[in-house]
Amino acid sequence: MSKHPDPSRRSERSRQAILAAARELVSEIGYGKVSIEAIAARAGVGKQTIYRWWRSKGAVIFDAFLALSEAEEGGMALPDTGDIEADLKTVMRATVAEFADPAFEEPIRALNTEIINDPDLAAQYRERLAAPVDEAKKARLRSAQQAGQIAADLDLDLALELLYAPLFQRWLHRSGPLTPEYADALVDLFLKAARPA
Repeated sequence: MSKHPDPSRRSERSRQAILAAARELVSEIGYGKVSIEAIAARAGVGKQTIYRWWRSKGAVIFDAFLALSEAEEGGMALPDTGDIEADLKTVMRATVAEFADPAFEEPIRALNTEIINDPDLAAQYRERLAAPVDEAKKARLRSAQQAGQIAADLDLDLALELLYAPLFQRWLHRSGPLTPEYADALVDLFLKAARPA
């Protein structure tokens, strides 16, 4: 009895090969030099296969890194030891280390360039990547509110901007070193503003 190949399995294999090729190429040659043709050649598929699923290079790259973060996070939750200061310092130190890592920085700078110039991609980024991560962060802050460690009336969306925007600006403008000490200083300043009066 002959088995017919499963087209959906073959299709998923091609999709994963394309995403892996996109990640590898961005890391190896930089975003600017990556093309749909290069991704297709590396993945062993035709260009038309890529265009069937994605409308642009930026969209492929975005999905490539989204797939990576989904695989790593698997239902993201921030540490909750009961000590909001210690937990935020753990998270911010890890974030600073990630942004300082050259292997992470090149593709994420490239993705940010695309997001700035492509409103549709920016909307996808907010909905599919930023929003779930922000929800996990807000869940941890809500737990701190319930424990009386930060103000009960704190606007959590604004709180996240207050905590993360300085780090993002320093990274974006390359205006200073991204160190564990910097991460701790951001948390200390944030908690001065966020603690109950």
